[in-house]
Amino acid sequence: MIQLRPIILIVFALLNLAACVQSNDSRPLPILGERDISPAGDTVYPIIPEFQFVDQDSLVINNATFAGKAYVVDFFFIHCPTICPKVKANGLRIYERFKNEDRLLMLSHSIDVRNDTVAALKHHAEKLGIKSNKWHLVTGDHDAIYNIADDYFSVAKEDPSAPGGFDHSGRLILVDKNRHVRSFCDGTNAESVDKFMKDIEKLLKTE
Repeated sequence: MIQLRPIILIVFALLNLAACVQSNDSRPLPILGERDISPAGDTVYPIIPEFQFVDQDSLVINNATFAGKAYVVDFFFIHCPTICPKVKANGLRIYERFKNEDRLLMLSHSIDVRNDTVAALKHHAEKLGIKSNKWHLVTGDHDAIYNIADDYFSVAKEDPSAPGGFDHSGRLILVDKNRHVRSFCDGTNAESVDKFMKDIEKLLKTE
C-alpha cells in the first residue's frame, strides 16, 4: 500500500519552497554595504562618492552624468589577457538587452591610465560597436580610479606578477539612481550575468 502521508509532506515542502522563492523574487533588491545610524536615528546607506573622469569622446563624466539613472559598472584595461574579453562580451549582452532603456547607462573604468588614452578608448569603443552616450569608457587620475573601486566593492590594483600587470575584479556592479550599490555578478560567467540582468529589470521596475 502506498504511504500517502510522506508524499503529501514532500508536496507541501516543495510548494512552500516555491512560495519562498517567489516571495524572495518579489522583494526589492537590497542596498549593499555597511550602513550607519545618523544622530537622528535614521539609517544611512553608503553611496558612491563624487567623481570626475573623461570618456572616449573626451567628455567629462561625473555623478551628474548618471543623475536619475541606474548604471552598470566594471573595471578593465584594453590589453587585458585574461578576464576582460569575457566580461566585455557579457557586458555587450547587457548593452544589447537594455540599449533602448533610457534609465540605464554603463560605465567602464580603465585601470591602465598610462596606455588607455582617450584615443585608445575611442578605438576600443568602435571595435565593440557601442554608442558613447550609452556606455562610457573612462580614464582619469590614477588614484581616483583605484580608490573608487573600493566604493563599488570591486578590486583594482597594479601587480607586476599578475597577467598584464594588473589585478582586478571581473565583477559587474549595479548602481541605482540614488548612488547605492544594489547588485553585482561575476562578469565572466554567463549564468551569473543572466541573473544580474533580472536584477536590473527588477530595479528598473521600482526606479
